[in-house]
Amino acid sequence: QVELRESGGAQVQPGESLRLSCVASGFTFRTALVKWHRQAPGKERELVGSINKDGSTFDYSTSVAGRFTISRDNPKNTAYLQMDNLKSEDTAVYYCHLIHFLGEFWGPGTQVTVSL
Repeated sequence: QVELRESGGAQVQPGESLRLSCVASGFTFRTALVKWHRQAPGKERELVGSINKDGSTFDYSTSVAGRFTISRDNPKNTAYLQMDNLKSEDTAVYYCHLIHFLGEFWGPGTQVTVSL
């Protein structure tokens, strides 16, 4: 059974940092493309960025490029989203999304709130 679970969400102030984690189980993590998405209240879900299977290639949305960093630790079946210089507009539920030959899988999400 494939399972994903995000963690690390919290309420922080503008300018602070957070690191989200996504732990996967039930399949061979190193063979999956990893994407992070977010959904703010009243808005559609948007792609934040992605990382390829071996962690050598990255892609970020223009809204987070230069502030967010995606990484992965394949032996630990874990992907990370390092978020620096957070802004109020980064407030959203953040989701881990894995694309694998078995299918596509989503975690339940973790809430990030950026406010004074």
